[in-house]
Amino acid sequence: MTSYVRWDADDLILLCHLQPGAKHSDFVGLHGERIKIRLNAPPVDGKANNQLIAFLSKAFAVPKHAIQIESGELSRQKRLRISKPNQIPERPEFKHLVI
Repeated sequence: MTSYVRWDADDLILLCHLQPGAKHSDFVGLHGERIKIRLNAPPVDGKANNQLIAFLSKAFAVPKHAIQIESGELSRQKRLRISKPNQIPERPEFKHLVI
């Protein structure tokens, strides 16, 4: 298992590095020991966190309430919990994960 993503029972723990204010939201690759995610929302008034939750909700096919920011709410470095993901994005960073 990699350091940026791991299973905790049925939940997926994701360590990420955010780049808010990008032209579009997408997984970019790795940034050190974290997966880098670009977000098309600015880092003000919780907009980037809301966009992150919406983006991951779609990517992992779960409702928004199934995603929790466990740490780093005010930081670019975040630890997230995705409860019972229904799909894994087709990205090289996630190729080793199986539901």
